Amino acid sequence: MTLPAGAGGPAGVGAPVAAPAPSQVERERQLYRQQRGRRSVVVSVVSTLVVVALVWVGVVSTPGWAAVQRSFFDPQVAWETLPDILLGLWLNVRILFAASIGVAVLGTLLAVVRGLRSPVFFPLRMLATGYTDLFRGLPLIIVLYLVGFGLPGLGVFPRLAPEFWGTIAIVLTYSSYVAEVLRAGMEAVHPSQRLAARSLGLSHAQTLRLVVLPQAIRKVTPALMNDFVSMQKDVGLVSILGAVDAVRSAQIAQAEQTNFTPYLVAGLLFVLISLPLIRVTDAVARKQQQREQIGGTV
Repeated sequence: MTLPAGAGGPAGVGAPVAAPAPSQVERERQLYRQQRGRRSVVVSVVSTLVVVALVWVGVVSTPGWAAVQRSFFDPQVAWETLPDILLGLWLNVRILFAASIGVAVLGTLLAVVRGLRSPVFFPLRMLATGYTDLFRGLPLIIVLYLVGFGLPGLGVFPRLAPEFWGTIAIVLTYSSYVAEVLRAGMEAVHPSQRLAARSLGLSHAQTLRLVVLPQAIRKVTPALMNDFVSMQKDVGLVSILGAVDAVRSAQIAQAEQTNFTPYLVAGLLFVLISLPLIRVTDAVARKQQQREQIGGTV
């Protein structure tokens, strides 16, 4: 007796098996989900348009809207001042790049020092703790004044550009935040991971570098990315030291045009460079939440 292909036996070995067709109940469920999804999209779009229309009508109907429109939303002024503000924004981007490297290095060192358990490292732990407490409590604008005007006033440093001192102030401030985030991630790694690594012959430094830090960074990636988004905004504060960045360029243009539209242009440019990372941060946080919900390793 010969068996047909796919029914078992030698002739059916390796033959693809067709997926069973969904039942009538499953097809009805899929149709219902599709209808609900389309209806949700329509409701979301309509409700958003209604809210935007109400807000717009409420704003334009105010007595001072015409004056505000001339002062903050002048398209001609925006177009004329855009090149200078873009040139200043390039300085902000360079400061952000340099500060990110400095914050990553110094923040990691602080987190590692605060995690040392040996009594011999007690003075280093106290210094790291005092550093993080101090710079997490000081407003960034005060740190900028102290670093940007205080350190050059000592007379021991060569004459340096204000953006250099602004970068130093940002690194000092944000390293304290990143250090605490990393330390929280390191402490969240289960002690058995350290013990297992040491039992395999890894040194303390190797355990930290190969086992603890990779897991810690994975746990706190969304928080670190949020700190980076905040730093993207705060690089605009270097303008108070005299650096001609986007904010300073907008201030100069505002004085020349007697119009506040350049500030709006600078603000929109900062939003544009922040949006990609904001979306990536949301995606990483969502993926991490899904992994936790299905019982995966975080």
